[in-house]
Amino acid sequence: MRFPIRRTFWAVPLLLLFGATAGRSYVELTGDRLVARFGWLAHYTFPLAGIESAGRRSWPLIGGLGWRTTFLGTIGLIGSYRNVVEVRFKRRRWLWMLLPLPCNRLAVSLKDPGAFLDALAKAGAPTR
Repeated sequence: MRFPIRRTFWAVPLLLLFGATAGRSYVELTGDRLVARFGWLAHYTFPLAGIESAGRRSWPLIGGLGWRTTFLGTIGLIGSYRNVVEVRFKRRRWLWMLLPLPCNRLAVSLKDPGAFLDALAKAGAPTR
């Protein structure tokens, strides 16, 4: 089941420069995996069993749009300041986004965050 990333209309031109087209901006539940894709800079796969929790969160204006990191464990695939969901993982992983970055939380802006959280819960991942 695929859930498109929400992209604010004024950010789309910049996002397109890095391949974040509508067809390459999504999170997907496939079997026992969560796949997150946002253009050519981000294409990650996570086991559902590794999810600690998932829920809605806010994304600060200062956090910006696009491919974001706190360098302390949060990776953001943010196309809009609205409808952001955070997935927390049981263990930290290292992901590549031009360089290796620590990730124990993934924040994603989604067109339908409620449907995504419902699907995660049905797949057995804890939601809050």
